[in-house]
Amino acid sequence: MSQASAPPSGRWVQLWLGVLCMVLIANLQYSWTLFVNPMQKAHGWSIAEIQVAFSIFIATETWLTPIEGYIVDRLGPAIGARLMVTFGGVLVGIAWVINAYAASLGMLYVGAAISGIGAGAIYATCVGNAVKWFPDRRGLAVGLTAGGFGAGAALTVVPIRLVIETYGYASAFFWFGVVQGIVLLIVAQTLRAPAAGTVLPAPATAAVPQTTRSYTSAEVLRSPAFWLMYVMFVLVSASGLMATAQIAPIAKDFGLSNTVILFGATALSVALVVDSVMNGLARPFFGHVSDRIGREYTMGLAFTLGALSYWLLAVAGQSPWTFVICAALIFFTWGEIFSLFPSTCTDLFGTKYATANAMLLYTAKGTSAFLVPLANVLKTAAGGWASVFLVAAAMNMVVVVLALFVLRPIRMRHHAAPLATVT
Repeated sequence: MSQASAPPSGRWVQLWLGVLCMVLIANLQYSWTLFVNPMQKAHGWSIAEIQVAFSIFIATETWLTPIEGYIVDRLGPAIGARLMVTFGGVLVGIAWVINAYAASLGMLYVGAAISGIGAGAIYATCVGNAVKWFPDRRGLAVGLTAGGFGAGAALTVVPIRLVIETYGYASAFFWFGVVQGIVLLIVAQTLRAPAAGTVLPAPATAAVPQTTRSYTSAEVLRSPAFWLMYVMFVLVSASGLMATAQIAPIAKDFGLSNTVILFGATALSVALVVDSVMNGLARPFFGHVSDRIGREYTMGLAFTLGALSYWLLAVAGQSPWTFVICAALIFFTWGEIFSLFPSTCTDLFGTKYATANAMLLYTAKGTSAFLVPLANVLKTAAGGWASVFLVAAAMNMVVVVLALFVLRPIRMRHHAAPLATVT
């Protein structure tokens, strides 16, 4: 490789710093389920009322990311990432302290909104950095970054649960929020994006073609490919968020919450750790696969496996170890949306505005969050979780069809169109 085409120095350091930031905000989503039942017991709020806070977190974490991404792109590579992650770290710390002292649903919802804004600022920045630094390994880089968010909670699931059981859920909110916020402030000061011209476009391949033009967000919003990916993202994300938010209530309904299965750990504790690890591993694994065989074929593979995983949980997930295994398979086959879709978006629409454009697509996660409470409605109406899992399986298969027979032809026509002036 010639000096002119050599990857810029320091990009792996920036990638791993981004991964660390994602690990530090993972608890905001993936440990939430641990707080649900203790809050219900302490305040008498219904599960559905508490889960509104989860939906608010997901909505604010996602829907504001295009603005945060635009600010990062606008401020430039030297200060954009640093300032945005600093901002996010402050909000994350404040929000969890609010959660610790929230004595009303209104205050709980305020904390959820603030934590969502902070987490979104960090998420947008780190994913944007990954797609910019690694055009040659975009799927892998975004997968590793998003994997920090998916797997990061595995490090703290057991400590958080122990703190909740020993000192109460409020103490867990307070101390984990303060520590995470402080570390984020320190790490933020070292983040930067690549300067213009330091990262060359990746060589074109048949499996993963990439545009040489950078599309503005206004142009992206006029693209049929964007809206197709948005619908696909919503369908898979809704099924996955249902599992994320409801795994503890599901285990309780199956009679498995306090069933000890491994070294004194319960089926729920083991499932939460394994699920976080599998969710995190899915993102770099399928991202790397997509760099090799293409984004749509990888989507077809992953989401077919996801549909099978939901079906298995419906028919065989009532015993402790099958519950752990089936839940792990579900988490392994939905987390990859956070590597596949940002990578596909940047392949299609270029790198200059990549942070804002990828975050426009990421808002689909916020849309999908409002489908999560419907899982409880369906479960109540049907008298069990099996119908919920089967609907989730069907949603995944719809996305398989869309990826292979609609998105792929659209993407091929997009790259075959005459290129406009590179911007």
